[in-house]
Amino acid sequence: MTDAAREALAYLQKLNISYTISEHAPTATMAACAAVDEALHALTPKNIFLTTKNGKNFYLCLTRPEARFRTADISKQAGSSRLSFAPEEKLQALLRCRAGSASPLGLIFDTDRAVRLIVDAALRDAPALAFHPCDNTLTAAMAGRDFFDIFLPSLEISPIDVEIHDFLD
Repeated sequence: MTDAAREALAYLQKLNISYTISEHAPTATMAACAAVDEALHALTPKNIFLTTKNGKNFYLCLTRPEARFRTADISKQAGSSRLSFAPEEKLQALLRCRAGSASPLGLIFDTDRAVRLIVDAALRDAPALAFHPCDNTLTAAMAGRDFFDIFLPSLEISPIDVEIHDFLD
């Protein structure tokens, strides 16, 4: 377990957020996360780290696994210029995560609030959400309400809600 993971889990404990943890082989794809989700009875969102063209603004976008991610749609709804994938070194510097382990739990390390959070509005209805605590060999599942009503407010983060369509729409 990385130091960042220990700190992220300690933060959840400090907030009295109950969570279930699963240790597993590294999961770098949504397909690999699906088996962990089944065991935890939770949903692991896609966590996509984005930046504006000039590289001055950063966003972490959480979507349902089956959602069709289109940067033009997300950019417009977020009120931003066109977003694209941010470099891994910025993910590490701002959220202490590596590619494949991007997580909103890393927002505890972003003390300057340089990263805005974008959330697929449909995730607000998820009974349980799961996230890597900045380490893709671990997954922590918690009540969706705890994430939205305790974790994010503790960081004074108000996510930008967006509507994202399924692949089949």
